[in-house]
Amino acid sequence: MENEKYRILICEDDPSVNKLLSLTMELEGYAYSAVQTGKSALRELVAGRADLLILDLGLPDMDGSEIIRKVRSFSQLPIIVVSARGESQDKIQALDEGADDYLTKPFSTDELLARLRVSLRRASYTSGNSPSTQATEQFVNGNLRIAFPSNQVFVGQQEIHLTPIEYKLLCLLSENLDRVLTYNFIVKKIWGYHSDDFSDLRVFANTLRKKIGQDEGTSKMIQTHIGVGYRMIKVD
Repeated sequence: MENEKYRILICEDDPSVNKLLSLTMELEGYAYSAVQTGKSALRELVAGRADLLILDLGLPDMDGSEIIRKVRSFSQLPIIVVSARGESQDKIQALDEGADDYLTKPFSTDELLARLRVSLRRASYTSGNSPSTQATEQFVNGNLRIAFPSNQVFVGQQEIHLTPIEYKLLCLLSENLDRVLTYNFIVKKIWGYHSDDFSDLRVFANTLRKKIGQDEGTSKMIQTHIGVGYRMIKVD
């Protein structure tokens, strides 16, 4: 199976959730290992025995945010947080530390798998173009520049470091410049499923705005159409 080439590391101290995640990976054909402490997860990651980490924040020996910081000091492997902490600030903190995506418990396994596939695909783009942007080398709008071959984003001369989801959202908006994209359309394009819950999308849109809005030319580039969706406006 195609999924067998990926090894998933599960770090979850709740036995029932750990078992659910393990069974899900097994049924989908992923190679996986499951641990219940942060130290065990770090040992696996330092040894290079994972392609993606599914991480609970509330572990018995250390906070998940500390694990994210430690992992990001030596690896860029995708990290998907699954946590009972559902406040926007908790999500923003985890994303700022370097997580790639965030799911609030309880969650559906279909949603988790969709986000896992997105993260694995993004991780495989390190030396190539994303499928939707292969026709052009770069996108420029005002002081914003996206270099597609290298997956780099610049505001003026400064490179901006985005999470995979933030980067995909930015590319999607840039490909549809001056068009309003509905929440459902964006969720379907980014995560691969339909949903009536857009709270995670709003978090990513806000963190993306914060990162690219560093000067007057980009601070209001991404506009919210309340109750509808988002639009990137063209800047002269």
